[in-house]
Amino acid sequence: MADARTVRSAGTREAIMAAAERLYAGHGLVAVSNRQISEAAGQGNVAAVGYHFGTRADLVRAIMRKHSEAIEEIRQRMVEETRGSEEVRDWVACLVRPATEHLATLGAPSWYARFAVQVMTDPVLRAIVTDEALTREPLRETLYGLGGCLDALPAEVRAERGDMARQLITHTCAERERALAEGASTRQPSWDDTAGALTDAITGLLLAPVTPPSGRPRASARPPRSS
Repeated sequence: MADARTVRSAGTREAIMAAAERLYAGHGLVAVSNRQISEAAGQGNVAAVGYHFGTRADLVRAIMRKHSEAIEEIRQRMVEETRGSEEVRDWVACLVRPATEHLATLGAPSWYARFAVQVMTDPVLRAIVTDEALTREPLRETLYGLGGCLDALPAEVRAERGDMARQLITHTCAERERALAEGASTRQPSWDDTAGALTDAITGLLLAPVTPPSGRPRASARPPRSS
């Protein structure tokens, strides 16, 4: 009996997370109520969300954690292949490709990339999710490896460009996901090609010259090595 209840509870949690992810992605976090999520998840009890997850932040964290675990498994594999590299592009790929590879497994329509955009626009939830992500060793090692390739960049420039890179990854993936869900044309034929385009763009962003206050450009962080 206890096992049956555990299975039912797990199924309910999965249904709630799936419904919340879809509704949050389409309407935003603030516009969606727990009642709407419970109804979309097929739950007669409108308090089901609170019962199974507690607060909205706890629900968002659970959804992000579910996807992050899959993404970090992919990143771990890539980090093991990249470890020791001094090439910026190699470490950028470790940032980009785990997410796009995971998104490719979700099929269409999927909602995770657009859900992630909504989370990242909420200051409180963004801080919660970011802090938790930084506890994952594959991501920590990726950022450490990338930082070692950019040691010529001032710390404040690295931080600013890191924010830009995060926005570029998040919004590009969300836009592709939206287009696939709507059956619209996409700029790249596959998630793999999207990852390549993002990796090229972010590598260029990180290695771009830094313009000092005088307006005179300085040298880039580290020019890419010739092959």
